[in-house]
Amino acid sequence: MTDHGERHDHDNSHDHDNSHDHGNSHGHGEGGDHHDHGSRSDGHDHGGHGDGHDHGDGEDHGHHHHDIDSVAVAVVTVSSSRSADEDPAGDYVAVAFEEAGHEVAVRELIPDDYDSVQGTVDRLAQRTDTDAVVTTGGTGVTPDDVTPEAVHGLFAKRLPGFSELFRRLSYEEIGTRTVGSRATAGVVSATPVFCLPGSENAVRLGVDEVILPEVGHLVGLAGRGIHDETEDAEGDATADVDAEPSDNDATADGDAEPSDGS
Repeated sequence: MTDHGERHDHDNSHDHDNSHDHGNSHGHGEGGDHHDHGSRSDGHDHGGHGDGHDHGDGEDHGHHHHDIDSVAVAVVTVSSSRSADEDPAGDYVAVAFEEAGHEVAVRELIPDDYDSVQGTVDRLAQRTDTDAVVTTGGTGVTPDDVTPEAVHGLFAKRLPGFSELFRRLSYEEIGTRTVGSRATAGVVSATPVFCLPGSENAVRLGVDEVILPEVGHLVGLAGRGIHDETEDAEGDATADVDAEPSDNDATADGDAEPSDGS
């Protein structure tokens, strides 16, 4: 697991002067041990089944064939004090995704405002060129931290395991201060949305140890059936275009018609 740097004074590492939420999410203890995907398929050998197959093989045939190798992510920085030129948390999300073989579809910087957060996440989740949304900032406990409230109303499904694992990893470094973090995740319009604190260390933890290992799997499951329908619709549209007569065909038909003088 990568070393996420020294422990910062959490009061200095957030979007706001009081630096509420983000410090509580900097724990990077033994994160690598928590998301070893091999553990899914190291398989409990069930000799009683006769064929001796493990559970990992079963999952691969059921769920994992929907995994997406490369996703397009929208990165949203929620802050009333930062600028696009000074956004280390957003920068880290973008670079980490690109280095992992994914792409950044769009980046936006919006204020700590309920309507701005809700409207932006809703709009980005519905874009056809966006597979996932990651926000940073606004997950603390001060009055202007409204990201969780803004997105919860959009969630068709919540992903409580994300918050649980994030705080568990955070606890390994900062102890009980992690209770002040309200990092959250869910599915909006078949698009996974992850809301992280605003400090760079917290973002490193969430992206490296939780989001990147699972984003392709979650995108594939959240959009299961929808992606297939979209591909089918695009195929039908192409077939319809191919079936339409061209201008040359129309001209040829016109040439074949008798003229008025015949």
